[in-house]
Amino acid sequence: MVISMLEIPESSTIARQMNETVQGKVIRFANANKSPHKFAWYFGDPNDYNNLLEGKKIGTSFARGGMVEIEAEDCRIVIGDGAALRFYDDLGKVPEKNQLYIEFTDGSALAATIQMYGGIWAFKEGQNDNPYYLGSCEKPSPLSCEFSYEYFRSLYNESLQKKSVKAFLATEQRIPGIGNGVIQDMLFQAGLHPKRKMSTLTEEDMRNLYQTVKKVLNEMIEGGDRDTEKDLFGNTGRYMTYMSKKTYGEPCTKCGYLIHKESFLGGTVYFCEHCQREE
Repeated sequence: MVISMLEIPESSTIARQMNETVQGKVIRFANANKSPHKFAWYFGDPNDYNNLLEGKKIGTSFARGGMVEIEAEDCRIVIGDGAALRFYDDLGKVPEKNQLYIEFTDGSALAATIQMYGGIWAFKEGQNDNPYYLGSCEKPSPLSCEFSYEYFRSLYNESLQKKSVKAFLATEQRIPGIGNGVIQDMLFQAGLHPKRKMSTLTEEDMRNLYQTVKKVLNEMIEGGDRDTEKDLFGNTGRYMTYMSKKTYGEPCTKCGYLIHKESFLGGTVYFCEHCQREE
């Protein structure tokens, strides 16, 4: 089972590919919820999506944290975490089971599929008041100049002292688009164990973590996404992860110790016990 994990590298890559491939195309028709899924979340009634989108021209696509937002004139289509979006120039290759199908007047199509859970929203511009969506739009991206060290430092307060570094980076949408996936390499390169308590970090540690977050995200995007994920065309990313399901049990690239994994805070963490100290 392939599960789509949309975080900043994926949303950035897919938004760029959408702008290169789909921008300017006109929607012939849309079909949502063709294959009902218990954990597919739609905005409003998916049966209304064709009336909403038919005849609309695709505009610019944007990375919104861990979401991809697509302009369709006065409407917006948002693909959230857990939904895999693919482009097809051969309609015969579109998967029979899908949760969103958009066919264009030139005979190409987009399809979004969900394995475990995922959000697919179509709505009139300005009508979506979902807090996750609004937070992704309003909070500064780590790729932007607005995401300064001062801003990053302000996210840490006294209530987080007993929390782990993973909890600080990847929970409560503090930094939309940074989740359990991308933090693995961030923490490895910063030399911090996922369970490391925030109260043990020095100011130097915080600055190093901030710089590493920005550096690793840029490396992932420049590499065309992580090698654990797939892009708009179903191609695997070229950024080779240091800490992931692909490297578990392999030697650490820094010290040669075997890479470990544990379940922690609702997800799997990968780390080197030698290079990433918990204290």
